[in-house]
Amino acid sequence: MIRALRVGALLALLSLAVPAIASAQRRPSLSASAAILIEPSSGEIIYSRNPYARHEIASTTKMMTALLLLEKRSLAHRVRVINYSPGPAESTAGLTPGERLTSADMLRALLLASANEAAASIAVDVGGSQKGFVRMMNARAKRAGLRSTHFSNPDGLDGRRNYSTARDLASLGVLLRENPFARKLVDRSKATLRSGDHRRVVYNRNTLVGSVPWINGIKTGHTSSAGYLLVGGASRDGAELISVVMGEPSEAARNADTLKLMRYGFGRYQSIHAVGKGQRFATLAVKGRSDRVHLVASRSADVVMRRGQSPTTVVSELPDEVTGPLAKGARIGYVIVLRRGRSVDRVPLVTASAVAAPSLLAAGGGWAGPIAGLLLAGILIAAFATLLRKRRRERRPERVQREPA
Repeated sequence: MIRALRVGALLALLSLAVPAIASAQRRPSLSASAAILIEPSSGEIIYSRNPYARHEIASTTKMMTALLLLEKRSLAHRVRVINYSPGPAESTAGLTPGERLTSADMLRALLLASANEAAASIAVDVGGSQKGFVRMMNARAKRAGLRSTHFSNPDGLDGRRNYSTARDLASLGVLLRENPFARKLVDRSKATLRSGDHRRVVYNRNTLVGSVPWINGIKTGHTSSAGYLLVGGASRDGAELISVVMGEPSEAARNADTLKLMRYGFGRYQSIHAVGKGQRFATLAVKGRSDRVHLVASRSADVVMRRGQSPTTVVSELPDEVTGPLAKGARIGYVIVLRRGRSVDRVPLVTASAVAAPSLLAAGGGWAGPIAGLLLAGILIAAFATLLRKRRRERRPERVQREPA
């Protein structure tokens, strides 16, 4: 009876767990007109819905504006705020024409508050004019391989010639986050602008940042024509994901769909510890000695993979033997981390201990061998000659001195 109850309880627990597991793996249902979810280190597409359909992109345009400012100006550079007349529904940061803010503060206003006057001021500073800056934006998009993207302004206000796709926006988001300042900035819920005429605080329009611990970016967008958009970033347990939702009916739907995508992705991908720092990968002979030296990984390496898959490792560029002297930690060869046969990391191997120089007598392969042999022969000959002279003196009869008569 007790055993039957235990079995019944176990089956009940399993019945509760199965729907949760199935839910984590079920393809999410979204209200977005276009969407994508990618694993950035591999570029793998985890989920897509109309990923190559062109749509107006609203303020996600500002990711390219920010990228050009980061590439063309230092963070300490001062940008002058131009005269700008915003419409009633435009997002601004309350910047005053004529005041000068650092590029860093302009980026805070641009990427968090989505300030249009910041975008327009950056365009004039970097491009000389809005038209000149737009040409730079489109040239940069071409260099980045964003083939279905075209810009007509630096802020993303509605325009038929300002468009992109979910796939291209995901790539642009990855590119922007490669900059350390931008990556850290888009993970903030608010920031203080300290340059300009006075201090002010700006708040991130991406309300998921700060409310969901593992959401860390990247850029929102909204106009009446484009609907609600979000290029999202997330990190959990070493794995990173980038999502895009476009044409959402509301901010709530935008946030809900982003979270659905991220949870779906983290249910399918994980970070795996492929190489441990100090892990031994090879042992080599030491030339001219009976010693051997171990080669270990100089650092650790993790790789993001689909659950159920594992990385492989191979050693590369190893000699048949090593020649001392070598200090502990000397680099010799590499261990290559492979994800489904493709190299994703290359970790230097180092000596786990110091390697002594070869002994003089055992160094025979090079110039030291013959010289050592000659020196030894000379020492032996000299010793033999000394011994021979000593023996001759011992055998020689002593002379007796006679006294004079």
